[in-house]
Amino acid sequence: MAEDKDFQSRVQKIGSLVHDLETIADPASRTAAQELVQLLMDLHGTGLERIMEIVFASGEGGAQIIDDLGQDQLVSSLLVLYGLHPDDLQTRVQRKLKQMVSKLHKMGAEASLVSVSEGQIHVRASVNGHSCGSTARTVQTTLEDALYEAAPDMNSLVIEGLEEPAAHGFVAVETLLGSVPNPPAPRHATLAVSEGMD
Repeated sequence: MAEDKDFQSRVQKIGSLVHDLETIADPASRTAAQELVQLLMDLHGTGLERIMEIVFASGEGGAQIIDDLGQDQLVSSLLVLYGLHPDDLQTRVQRKLKQMVSKLHKMGAEASLVSVSEGQIHVRASVNGHSCGSTARTVQTTLEDALYEAAPDMNSLVIEGLEEPAAHGFVAVETLLGSVPNPPAPRHATLAVSEGMD
């Protein structure tokens, strides 16, 4: 969808601008700019957390709404950014790989999750038959795009069984927040959200 691509490009632009804060020569201006970003992150995070609490407290339908929000591509990215996503990293990666089975099959490929450890995702992929190198590169790019979309909070992604990964414009959540002093801690632990989601 066009709006999702626009959203991702805006996130990347924000990440670039936050990184540029480090280059401000005047220490007072640099600190003030970083503090402004941090205060905005805290404000938005607190507001989103309260929205999730109200929705969850609304009854049986609340848990389903939160689950639906967690699976919406655009909203999911926001929930991950603020540590409010109802699903953990491994669950999101597994769900995305399951959703991709048919698409990969049409490409003569398959992929499976090997491990998730400290934000590092390890996937094994293969291309069936005697496919050319361009097919492997296409599968690689398809997997990267899908997994970065589902798990922008991952620290790294290793896809074994295919050729070297193509250059990617992905901006990790840690990179986005890396230049902001004391980024907001994940708030999902303070919510009862995950308790009703299994």
